Amino acid sequence: MTGRRAHPETGEALLPHERLRQREEFLHCYRRGRRRHGSLVTLYFLSAEPERGFARLGISVSRKVGGAVVRNRTKRRIRECYRRWSERRRLPAVDLLIHVKPPAAEASYSTLESEILRLLGPLASRQG
Repeated sequence: MTGRRAHPETGEALLPHERLRQREEFLHCYRRGRRRHGSLVTLYFLSAEPERGFARLGISVSRKVGGAVVRNRTKRRIRECYRRWSERRRLPAVDLLIHVKPPAAEASYSTLESEILRLLGPLASRQG
């Protein structure tokens, strides 16, 4: 599988420090973050300390969406949409949490991508 993964040198890689990992980070986004709703996902976003200089992404997929295979495929698709989004580096220091709704399991990649980019787009133009 070498050659298929994005390398940090290309600028497309989603590095470990660019992801939400701790339960407390997810809960903080749910409780304090603003939200934007779509038919397939809900985007929670919360401004972070500006000196961090980059956005972090978390994905939440409940068992209502489907079994483990479906949930993991959905998370991979969302990470790929975000990773390949050309405006990603323009985002301010913000924590992003994408909560997946059950209809996303049957959605095509292009439909899921267009909804995620529609929800993320206005954040890239924000000035902090």
